[in-house]
Amino acid sequence: MKRYRNGEIWDFELEMPPRPGGPGVVLGLDGGTTSTLCVCIETPISDQLFDSPMVLGRAVAGCSNHNSIGETAARETMEQVMAEALLKSGFHRSAVQAVCLAVSGVDHEIDRLRILQWLRNVFPGNVKLFVHNDAVAALASGTAGKLHGCVLIAGTGTVAYGFTEDGREARAAGAGPVLGDWGSGYGIAAQALTAVVRAHDGRGPPTSLTPAILQKLQIQSPDEVIGWTYADPSWARIAALVPVVKACAGAGDKVAQNIFLIAVQELAASVKAVVQRLGLSGKDGLESFPLVMVGGVLETNEGWDIGEEVISCISKDFPGVLSIRPKLEPAIGAAMLAWNFYMKVSSEESIKDR
Repeated sequence: MKRYRNGEIWDFELEMPPRPGGPGVVLGLDGGTTSTLCVCIETPISDQLFDSPMVLGRAVAGCSNHNSIGETAARETMEQVMAEALLKSGFHRSAVQAVCLAVSGVDHEIDRLRILQWLRNVFPGNVKLFVHNDAVAALASGTAGKLHGCVLIAGTGTVAYGFTEDGREARAAGAGPVLGDWGSGYGIAAQALTAVVRAHDGRGPPTSLTPAILQKLQIQSPDEVIGWTYADPSWARIAALVPVVKACAGAGDKVAQNIFLIAVQELAASVKAVVQRLGLSGKDGLESFPLVMVGGVLETNEGWDIGEEVISCISKDFPGVLSIRPKLEPAIGAAMLAWNFYMKVSSEESIKDR
């Protein structure tokens, strides 16, 4: 284990005596475009995780998506929250048995391998390390740490991810707003801003989105929308307008309602594509499968339940879909995954040693 270039982050360990023979801990990290959360949980006494593990320490920081802020900044964010979660829990790295980093932007094997290589320099060599896309943590938060079924994330960005019990996986969407993630918070808000500009120059119908967005942005004219948008076109800044769009849709604005109808169709299409490719609904299309739904876009507010609309759309083709709104946060799902991964690898190693 090296101190790594952010060695000062771990200086607290110099003043904290290790606990030889004491309980071990597991770290779960959920990293997104908007925020990054790490939790530290004590390893269970039995081989099975309980439904709601006790969190010993937790830490929150900003973005850890390397596509948004670069690899160096993303790693600094992740290392910061891992160290802070351990500090708050009263443990150091010598007590860590497993780590799961579930981070947005980890979309290819090369992404995963780069983070794993870095992570091996942060923790002792005996620590089991697991790295995946943030969709995995979201799924695990609704399936008690099991990788089976489908997860739909619709927050600032969107992605649908699916896993089978034999280890196959598939994804749909998640390529970012430039490549058409129109069911995402960014996509919804971007269409709303476009509708304001179109209404102003005569290409589109009048919409209550215009006064609502102008008030939210504290600007006087639709002409200023263009300047506001390009001054900082970051995904999270644009996506923050989604509640305004929901309020207008709930009040009956046809333009806003149409934006959400398009979002529902896009989100449902992503899930359907994953279910079809993996055969999650069986040969007859009627078998049940879990669909974990996570993200602000899918939450009920302003009279709109986008999640229910999406489920209704999916169930027309796959009536066995079982929607799950997880009570556990994705970071805890990541910690549960880390423990399950630890138990699996430890079991495989013990069999090899026989």
